[in-house]
Amino acid sequence: MTFEKRQLELGNSLRELRTAAGFVTGKDFAERIGWLASKVSRIENGRTLLSDADLTTWCLAVAAPAKVTAELRDSLLGVRLERDRWKRQLRQGHTARQRAEAVSEQAASHITMVEFFVVPGLVQTPDYARAVFDLAAELHESPSDTGDAVRARIRRQEVLYDTGKTIEILVGESALRYPICPQPVLRAQLDRLTNLAGLPHLRFGVVPLDVPLPTVTMHGYGILDDTVTVEINHTEITVSDPEDVDLYHRITERLWDTAVEGAAATALVRGLLNG
Repeated sequence: MTFEKRQLELGNSLRELRTAAGFVTGKDFAERIGWLASKVSRIENGRTLLSDADLTTWCLAVAAPAKVTAELRDSLLGVRLERDRWKRQLRQGHTARQRAEAVSEQAASHITMVEFFVVPGLVQTPDYARAVFDLAAELHESPSDTGDAVRARIRRQEVLYDTGKTIEILVGESALRYPICPQPVLRAQLDRLTNLAGLPHLRFGVVPLDVPLPTVTMHGYGILDDTVTVEINHTEITVSDPEDVDLYHRITERLWDTAVEGAAATALVRGLLNG
């Protein structure tokens, strides 16, 4: 079970305790314990993970039995362990993550990558990937295994030439403009994208900067068949609930509606190269 589901289940349990104790609304409960109502709402809806002190306050306010309190503490610990798994992986460097992603991509029949701030790893050049890994290692203070990680990422790209797969690469124009690497490296990356756009089983599109967005997407994501992976600054989120996966499919479809693809996408990228 992912930590998001664990956190949501914990929030549901706390809500049930609150209502059983006679607090009809989260606002009533918040006033009783001196919190903002928004904090209670975020905890109950799985958007904020409460602290040990918060859990103690909650359990005392609802007069939870000792056994229930202990079970909730175990649940809270489980959520933290699952959440921190990604951090532990990063502390070992990025190479192992790249190898694991390669296995998942090889097993998938449909691969979708959507990014607005960086070129997706599946189509990065070695030098561009090196810049990305160096930035990530510095940010997370993780071991710098950039050379091995780059080689593992490039080996992942073998799936691009597997004609038995359907692959969608959708990027925001912003991702093609941000100078996260030296200009010569960025130009080489753009040139690679124009070459990949010619693969018959690969759908490549760019969401131009000057088109109205159909949705506000605050992060990139990948979809492998019926599983969505979202990597944010402090963790990685895996989504497998059918309703949530369907949401990401709908978001992707709407973004494709605003994107340029085929010859138009290639022309846009070449325009950036020649600009």
